Amino acid sequence: MSTDEKTTSDLIETLKNGEEGFQKAAEKLSDTPRKDLSAEFMTYSQQRARFSAELAKVAHAYGDDVPERSTIPGAVHRGWIAVKDALSGSSPDAVLKAAVTGEDHAVSEYEDAMKAEISDELRAILTRQFSEVSATRNRVKALAEQS
Repeated sequence: MSTDEKTTSDLIETLKNGEEGFQKAAEKLSDTPRKDLSAEFMTYSQQRARFSAELAKVAHAYGDDVPERSTIPGAVHRGWIAVKDALSGSSPDAVLKAAVTGEDHAVSEYEDAMKAEISDELRAILTRQFSEVSATRNRVKALAEQS
């Protein structure tokens, strides 16, 4: 397995878990006093879907295999399981704090990926995506601190 293949595979799984986590968080928040955040979290879910598709396209161009969907072990490993746990009846504050945990992990995964010896093409994509993932994490942290 090439470094690019492993990196894209790991990040695609992280992104799919984030997509699912944000979607579930948006659904949970839509029935709370913080329903104003539901649309924003759906936007983040869609962002992660776009990023995942972009990485899958690059991986397929190289002939690499990519995960088809998120996995429970991947979710546990990548931090979004905290969001899944928080969604089982917790308050909006708990959902926001769990989202921060998931986002901290996503940022960490991107930082690790960009330390790897990857192709220039992949590095350019990851650098752009990392900027947006970091901005999302910062926004989610700010929301959690306000609650």
